[in-house]
Amino acid sequence: MRADMGEPEIIDGVVDEALPNTLFRVKLSRGDIVLAYLAGKMRLHRIKVLVGDRVSVQLDPYGGRARIIRRV
Repeated sequence: MRADMGEPEIIDGVVDEALPNTLFRVKLSRGDIVLAYLAGKMRLHRIKVLVGDRVSVQLDPYGGRARIIRRV
């Protein structure tokens, strides 16, 4: 991560919908819905994420997709 970007924003949410290719629609605690993908370590260790799971997501600073970094 570049120094001028600052800290990544990490927010909790709930998985609303599972899509193909490990993509998920996540409803954030503040009410927004984002498209999220699994982080590399979660894929590596084959951690399953199902609809209804509470997850922590790291938001993209450019406003694109979010990255699921942890199952809560």
